[in-house]
Amino acid sequence: MIRSIEGTASRLAAVLSAALAVCLLAGAAWALEPVRVGVLKFGTVNWELDAMKNAGFDHAAGVDVEIVPFAGEDASNVALQAGTVDVIVSDWLWVSRLRADGADFTFVPYSSSVGAIMVPQGSALRTLADLRGRKLGVAGGPLDKSWLLIQGLARRDHGLDLAAENDVVYGAAPLLAEKARQGELEAVLNFWHHNARLEANGFRTLVGAEDAAAALGASGPVSALGYVFSEKWAQARPLAARGFVQASRATKALLSSSDAEWERLAPLVRADGAELLALRDRYRDGIPARPAAEDEADAARLHAVLAELGGEKLVGRSPVMAPGTYWPGLADGF
Repeated sequence: MIRSIEGTASRLAAVLSAALAVCLLAGAAWALEPVRVGVLKFGTVNWELDAMKNAGFDHAAGVDVEIVPFAGEDASNVALQAGTVDVIVSDWLWVSRLRADGADFTFVPYSSSVGAIMVPQGSALRTLADLRGRKLGVAGGPLDKSWLLIQGLARRDHGLDLAAENDVVYGAAPLLAEKARQGELEAVLNFWHHNARLEANGFRTLVGAEDAAAALGASGPVSALGYVFSEKWAQARPLAARGFVQASRATKALLSSSDAEWERLAPLVRADGAELLALRDRYRDGIPARPAAEDEADAARLHAVLAELGGEKLVGRSPVMAPGTYWPGLADGF
């Protein structure tokens, strides 16, 4: 599904491309604002950043993006806090938790793609209630947001305690995906990109975290991940912050409309054929299309739900989402 953002963002991409071409043809030189973006070495964010750099959207927006790879999420989080990178990708729960403790990090929606419980196409499992007593793999651990939301829905609608009434196997996402393919699990809750690969190999969605979020109060798709940076950094370097967001939007427009760009990215994505198509389509489904204020309001609703489900271990000292979790710079329609 390509959402309504495509028209506006496509025009933005065209404008940025034209601006870049004019500047290059004129031999113009200007000082680009450096932006260091910390990413997981093999994470999906690399796809967008590679497309951005290849198309020159960062330079067209007045920034020079440097991709800084990390082996794990903890390392990238520490790097942002230490100031050795300017931007990372994380979730609004992490941002809110740190803001409640006095930090000034803030969030710009990146993707609403979330986890889902997958089963083989031929499985007899059709509803959440059918999961009772089954062997279920869960990526992300006991406090994974998707897992908690789906548990909340199962408890509310079916009186089912998924964690207590099932043989739950926690593990790394790639390992659980492989176990599902081999038939060692009856169902698996995994991250969106692993689910897209499963979809291309004979699996279907039983229930998604997006479905659970809607049932528990969200009015539309909520960004699960966002670009995160210091509010002070954005205030001190507004051209860098806004330029990076502009470049990201232009890149998303390209990825939402160009199948050829996905073919170019295939070696980086490490997929072809049906897998590449599934990853492309699920990525497109996750492109944020709603006004930031609506996204933020729903995130606040879900934060309250997750505070009840996961407690202080998940959300920290505040059961409500901290003010400023979503970048105030988005409020003026930017």
